[in-house]
Amino acid sequence: MSSSLPPDKMSPIELRATAGLAGIYGLRMLGMFIILPVFAFYAEHLPGGASYTLVGIALGAYGLTQAILQIPFGWLSDRIGRKPVIYIGLILFAIGSFVAASATDIYVVILGRVIQGAGAISAAVMALAADLTREEHRTKAMAAIGMTIGATFALSLIIAPALNNVIGVPGIFAMTGVLALLAMVVVFKIIPDPVISRFHSDTEASAGRFRNVLRNPQLLRLDFGVFALHATLMALWLVVPLSLRTTGLAADHHWQVYLPVLLLSMVLIVPAIIYGEKKAKLKQIFVISVAVLLASQVMLAYAFDSLWGTTLALLVFFTAFNLLEATLPSLISKIAPVGAKGTAIGVYSSVQFLGAFVGATVGGYLYQHYGASALYAFCGALLTLWLVFAVTMKAPAAVRTRMYHVQEMDTGRASGLSRQLAALPGVHEALVLASEGVAYLKVDMRGFDEEGVVQLLGGEA
Repeated sequence: MSSSLPPDKMSPIELRATAGLAGIYGLRMLGMFIILPVFAFYAEHLPGGASYTLVGIALGAYGLTQAILQIPFGWLSDRIGRKPVIYIGLILFAIGSFVAASATDIYVVILGRVIQGAGAISAAVMALAADLTREEHRTKAMAAIGMTIGATFALSLIIAPALNNVIGVPGIFAMTGVLALLAMVVVFKIIPDPVISRFHSDTEASAGRFRNVLRNPQLLRLDFGVFALHATLMALWLVVPLSLRTTGLAADHHWQVYLPVLLLSMVLIVPAIIYGEKKAKLKQIFVISVAVLLASQVMLAYAFDSLWGTTLALLVFFTAFNLLEATLPSLISKIAPVGAKGTAIGVYSSVQFLGAFVGATVGGYLYQHYGASALYAFCGALLTLWLVFAVTMKAPAAVRTRMYHVQEMDTGRASGLSRQLAALPGVHEALVLASEGVAYLKVDMRGFDEEGVVQLLGGEA
């Protein structure tokens, strides 16, 4: 991006790229979430029936291929371009959607879900966003794209029951396929082509940095956490819709529970997020959230046939879930080595999808053979182990990652500049990557001397 653009706000091109890519990213998540509230009911009426084990596999299959392919698709985008990879991913997603829509048995649905998940465009979307935004605005762009996860999840829970009543699950699958094709038009017509496409350490996974990331015990704790979080989420959707139906609430009215629960949970987490960030109490908020999530499993188990009990348990669950979903990426950013943030996020995202697959599959098997109590026990065991990891983790430093543009230089000069930047007040880590033209700093804002950084970089920041 040209440095002549106003530094204090995003340019029209950056805003257009961010909005368009957020929509594409949201579509990908919609494919996983939108059938959660209604799929168990649909599977009951498939010809030949479907066991809960197979229902769980169908729910989680999307996550399996996402987990396997999203990092390789990111690497492929470095070789053949971002947009071609996104087109390939959207075509796969559309094909999988139409296969699932035409299914006459659960096995074809599973095949469709596998193909849907193979459209793993997340890493390519993030890399394209990095290509199209300046360093000082990249964090905002990534946050806007990341926020679509929560928004899409909430939208899915609210509209899925109503859509199911009108067009059924096959219609929902077909609708997502059509949306994927329309998304290709958005990519072509609305999202700009990058002037320069290069590797970005803050958004992309590097094969050379996997060892550092996978040997970091603090990052591994967080990776297990997101695995447990999404395994629990997916497992619950095998029993929560059935629990609500058991209380006498018709399936097409389940949104009357989901909507107020989600809205109130979002309100409740705001003070906790502000307190955790401003007072540097992220670990305390994090540990309490995991404990509350664990408590919600006990509440759900005991409130299976009570509408108000299930609603209260869901409020407790989603308050903790949404808080953890917002906190975990922040912790990854604070803990990951300054030059390996993209790799850490790539591993984290892959493990997240793997958790969705394992949770749905194991949850389905347990529910079929041992009942709801076994499913809740499985979720409780995962969350108990996570709570142990959370309590024993080191409190993350109160730091933020800052990026600055730097002029072209050789690697020797970049190494020396890294050491000079690291010696400045408030700077915890610094890395200048000459190949990317960027300086990455991890700083404590309370003692950070940004003027010194600007002067050291020769006014280029």
